[in-house]
Amino acid sequence: MGSLTVVIPTFNREVVLKKALEAYLLQSNSAEIDELLVVDDGSTDGTEQMVAEVSRRSAFPIRYLRQSNKGPAAARNYGIREARSPIILFTDSDIVPTNNFVAQHLEWHNANPDLNVAVLGYVTWPEEPRPTAFMRWYGEEAIFKYREIEHDVAISSEFFYTCNVSLKTDFLKNAGLFDEDFKSAAYEDVELGYRLTKANLRLLYNRHAIAYHHQFFLFSDACRKAKANYAAEQVFLSKEAGRVLMAPRLNRRSKIWFPIARWIATIAAVCLWPAAWLINSPMPLPGVVYRLFLWFQVTRRLDSLSS
Repeated sequence: MGSLTVVIPTFNREVVLKKALEAYLLQSNSAEIDELLVVDDGSTDGTEQMVAEVSRRSAFPIRYLRQSNKGPAAARNYGIREARSPIILFTDSDIVPTNNFVAQHLEWHNANPDLNVAVLGYVTWPEEPRPTAFMRWYGEEAIFKYREIEHDVAISSEFFYTCNVSLKTDFLKNAGLFDEDFKSAAYEDVELGYRLTKANLRLLYNRHAIAYHHQFFLFSDACRKAKANYAAEQVFLSKEAGRVLMAPRLNRRSKIWFPIARWIATIAAVCLWPAAWLINSPMPLPGVVYRLFLWFQVTRRLDSLSS
């Protein structure tokens, strides 16, 4: 399959983006990176100057592309239109790859050359700063659901995470780009994955294509992110993908027992709330407790807005 283009959308993340770009300079097979495209979605920090400085030390071209602030979906589409390689590798500006990251993606595409095959890699927290127990749960079960999938297995489009996924450029361009109705980093990748699946996408999971998510999440950060994602969720529900993929959740809400379960969950959360200070502590709590507190603080209230 030859080489690939890395596409990274960014917005005001100069410091962590530099860490990510430096990691690409250290890839075990950097010669197989045709180019790296940084698509700046209207940043106001020093991103452009930093990218220019790193590019002078790079063995492969790093191109800086800029657009007015339109969201990551539009930024990735810009990168797709500019890509010159047979494979596109999508990642994010706070995702720092391990040194064999690109090699793992290319190895799997070489072994699976069919146009419709895509490869999902694994994203986890770095060891420093040390992630809390809540962060480990949040990363594996809330943001990404890696605990539900197995290495070297074809998986659902619900796992089409553009923080670490690669696919053939021609297949993507023929099957459809990102929907630019999505203005934030939520649901736009899953929605595209659903449409690609209708075009016969086959998504494989390579547990060894590892990258680190350089964001430190407290419980309050997770609550803010969930609230910010509400608008994207409404856009998602207006699309076929949202109506199909979220049907089980919507069906549960229509059941006669749902108000009773909601009342019981509310009582449980109120009773447990005095222990909420433990959420950000090193002590791991059962996942159901983290989920209950997130629901109590965010989802319960947002559901009432759409009911």
